[in-house]
Amino acid sequence: MKRYKNLLLIGTSHIARESLDEVRKTIEAEKPAIVALELDRKRLPALLSPQKKKKLPAIHRIGVKGFLFSLLGSWAERKLGELVGMSPGSEMKEAVLLARKNNLRIVLIDQDIEVTLQRFSKALSWKEKWNFLVDLFKAFVLRKKEVDFDLKKVPGRKIIQTMLAKVKERYPNIYRVLIDERNEVMAHRLRMLMQHHPDEKIMVVVGAGHEEGLMALLQEERIQYSFSVGKNNI
Repeated sequence: MKRYKNLLLIGTSHIARESLDEVRKTIEAEKPAIVALELDRKRLPALLSPQKKKKLPAIHRIGVKGFLFSLLGSWAERKLGELVGMSPGSEMKEAVLLARKNNLRIVLIDQDIEVTLQRFSKALSWKEKWNFLVDLFKAFVLRKKEVDFDLKKVPGRKIIQTMLAKVKERYPNIYRVLIDERNEVMAHRLRMLMQHHPDEKIMVVVGAGHEEGLMALLQEERIQYSFSVGKNNI
């Protein structure tokens, strides 16, 4: 957990029981007034109602590549979750349920999923498509692992940095859309939240891959972004 002014930032793994426990303990020990989550209005209902069939964004709105990425991402998260006996996003769901139970304000800080997938469709290059096929072959046919770690725990800082560096090297456009741009959006929304609630403790729950970059942006005097961030509060 990282602290910055009135903000507590937790980097989680979406399928690690360790993250679920950390969310519970932090809310109990720190008693924040606001819980900010790496979610948007479209993903929250699906997370809270897993029994309902997940509705994927329409292809014509997000592009074929974004649609296929969404399908593959959902499948991969589900399979990894089955390996460790955890539903993907359990720590986010727990944060929402505990916030509601304790009458805490919930703020959704992530970029709209359809905007992210639209930008993904436009950004993906032919080289990245080839790299993706090669990496899939290595992972599922050759069973080759670039980085080895326990899925039941949040990866350590060095492992996260190694993984992010690898993604940035082989998939620069994907990294920009899925990490950098979303960090800018979330940092902007958190900065506004801190300014409007300077005396209230804010707990932020994001994936561990966003933790370092998001904190670095928050500590800058000015956050620059080139697209609308909109409002996502509930």
